[in-house]
Amino acid sequence: MLRRLAVTAVASVAALCAAPGLAQAADAAPLPLGRLDLPPVEPDRLTVTVAETGGAGDGTYELECGPGVAAGTHPAAEAACEQLDGLAAEDRDPFAPVSADAMCTMQYGGPATARVTGSWQGKPVDAAFERGDGCEIGRWDALVPVLPEV
Repeated sequence: MLRRLAVTAVASVAALCAAPGLAQAADAAPLPLGRLDLPPVEPDRLTVTVAETGGAGDGTYELECGPGVAAGTHPAAEAACEQLDGLAAEDRDPFAPVSADAMCTMQYGGPATARVTGSWQGKPVDAAFERGDGCEIGRWDALVPVLPEV
């Protein structure tokens, strides 16, 4: 959200600077913009640790996402950053735990576990994932490809 706000502000300033003739056409002096003091956009930095998937997805990966940045040791960094951007655009917190009063199906999705730590959207993250019931399976699946598909 903060990233989109910063990009919109920069684009607006660029548009105003590119059209000085508009203000002069109205016989008005252009307004001085001064210095635009936007806070720097810090990239999201996450450490993803995955175990017991029964596949190649096990391991610890670094993921860095920011404006024009998708980096780290994560095997699908670009797709993972796109997924996180999409969830942010929907105002969804993918790291929030399942609500205590949620009605979850009693199904077992396997022994896979994951832990995600770091920062996302300027907030600290320390989230645990498992696949012990329908709610937890859905929570995991909503975060693929940040977490591996199981």
